[in-house]
Amino acid sequence: MTTHDHDASSDDARLKPLLDKLDDAIAILADAPDFAKPGKLRRIFDTARRIMLLDGGCTALEARAQTLEDAGLFTGTDWGHPQTLVPSLTTLSLKSPDTDTVILEALSELRLLKVAMGEYAHPQVSSEQAHHYLTQVLAINLELLFSAPSEAERETQGRLATITRSLFAHLAERIGYEHVMDKLIDEIWRILQQRPIQVEPVKRMITQIAACRLDPDIDLGTSGQGADRLISSLFGATQACREDPGVDVYAQRLASMDSGALQYEATGFARAMHDTGLVSPYHTILLRHLLDQGDHLLSEALGLSSTGRDCLLCYRQLIQAIIEESVHPATAQGIYGLALMLERGILYQLPVAPALWRQVALPLSAWSQERLTLAYGDVVSPQARLLEGVLCMLGMPLGIGQGNNPTCQSARALSMWAYNDPDYLLQMVAWAARDDEIIMHFEGQPISSMASLSGVATELPIDLDPVSLLVVPHLDRIYAEMGRRCIGREGDPHRWVNPEFHGWWSGRGFRINVDVATGQITGLEDFLRHFYASYHPYYNGNQPLIHPQPAGIAVTDSSARFIGWHAISLLRVALDPGDVMRAYFYNPNNDSGQDWGDGVEVSTAGNGERFGEASLPFEQFASRLYIFHYDPLESGELASISQEELDRVIGHIHRSWGADRLQADSLQTIAHNHRR
Repeated sequence: MTTHDHDASSDDARLKPLLDKLDDAIAILADAPDFAKPGKLRRIFDTARRIMLLDGGCTALEARAQTLEDAGLFTGTDWGHPQTLVPSLTTLSLKSPDTDTVILEALSELRLLKVAMGEYAHPQVSSEQAHHYLTQVLAINLELLFSAPSEAERETQGRLATITRSLFAHLAERIGYEHVMDKLIDEIWRILQQRPIQVEPVKRMITQIAACRLDPDIDLGTSGQGADRLISSLFGATQACREDPGVDVYAQRLASMDSGALQYEATGFARAMHDTGLVSPYHTILLRHLLDQGDHLLSEALGLSSTGRDCLLCYRQLIQAIIEESVHPATAQGIYGLALMLERGILYQLPVAPALWRQVALPLSAWSQERLTLAYGDVVSPQARLLEGVLCMLGMPLGIGQGNNPTCQSARALSMWAYNDPDYLLQMVAWAARDDEIIMHFEGQPISSMASLSGVATELPIDLDPVSLLVVPHLDRIYAEMGRRCIGREGDPHRWVNPEFHGWWSGRGFRINVDVATGQITGLEDFLRHFYASYHPYYNGNQPLIHPQPAGIAVTDSSARFIGWHAISLLRVALDPGDVMRAYFYNPNNDSGQDWGDGVEVSTAGNGERFGEASLPFEQFASRLYIFHYDPLESGELASISQEELDRVIGHIHRSWGADRLQADSLQTIAHNHRR
């Protein structure tokens, strides 16, 4: 039995008493007179919420949807007239911070699902109408079906964001993915362009698309035509596995191939992998087979350029050991990480190769093995799973996501080390995975992750890549402890914490435009002039950014309303293909493509971004910035920035997160902006 099977059976055991409790609550609601019904809803909402957090919860609630409506659940609310419901308004309800609103909306969708399936003859809505409505809801809220919760959702909803995703997975499975197929394919490509390390959600969606296309009962019509490359990248990248024969059959076919046929296979898999960022399980069988076939074919199968080939030849024994230990059908993504790691040439940094040799043979603590098995199952060893994660992190340092956890600082640190100081990252992994402890220093004093109190996260995260799964809990506690040691100091603790936590390259100069005590904006124009002088090539002597720098942004939603503070890394500032000066940055939030309102839409492709980067025009980026670090010995030209340019940035701030944070000395600037 796998861990996931165990979890499912555990959920079944927890579900039954909750359902009994819900049935009792429904009966009480049904018996209550109309004026007393609102007082009987609390028990239903609380129980339904707990049920929806469990596997099978949505199915059980769907079965009770008609009973719930008959009992008067929707009486006196907008949901009491389903024929008048507007699909576009579901986004507001499902992303509401109010638990009751989310649960009521979810129960309404499950009621209409039962109607759409022909299992509930509703007096106000036909089966066809309900089906059409739910199809629109799925298409409009596609990110709830596909993406991890955004920073805004995590801040405002917490675990409610998990409920909405469970709901939409259930709706899509019952209604049929074919009705949202084209939008789904576009969304998959948009996510893959960012090259995330965690691709299991994407693979599940592609598998579902493939199943829909093979199902004779599903009529896709003209939809889903763009899915071929996605499906073939996983299940049929080459002629020898075109019909998805299974890895054992494919291994037999490889054994009878000559070098020309193997070359064809190697080229086909490499092209598919670099095209999509996804790796087929068949690719792992080929790579292991090619270990005995010569370096040329191995290089072809990894899709390496001259840089990667040279690295492979220099470190042939290490690469062979890595492949033998970590490359299996269940850990296929490690191949892409390995290829990109070789392309980066980081093995030529003297400490990296010996650190990887240590990683290959690293003994894992019992706790580390248990955590990895809990998260990923036991199809491969925890050591192989962790090594896959290390390869992906070193190959895709900008593909690290924080999951549904408030640990953006720790994710940013891992990304920065993988990007900038890979041997330090490998040291952190060794300490966490082998010793169950990381020790860092803050102003000369050691901080142990095991001796520290709780971190920012209130519970151990589980929805992370293998490296983050083991390392983030330690970093989170250390980061929080560094913050505690700054209590009593004037100003923002990030001034002292960020350089100690992230590394020596974090600038010791520090600027913030928010008064920590009051939350009010302060010294805004001086802050912006300093930022331009430090980072804008036109004002800093065309000095490129050398190391990624920690920065803090004020996250806003699509209506430009303030959501919370968020940690990012500023990577570079450069002209894009359209000659617009852009700031390129790393956002640990799992999907960087976000609408921050007031015309500020974060781009992830099409504006000169490298894989994993997010970008904004420099002015728009500056309008969401509230903290940055800089080198105090490298000062630009503060006086050269035009007032007109600053006014545009300040206007963005006043129309978004700064709207209710303005001090008296800002009012004159506001009046000036309104007159423009």
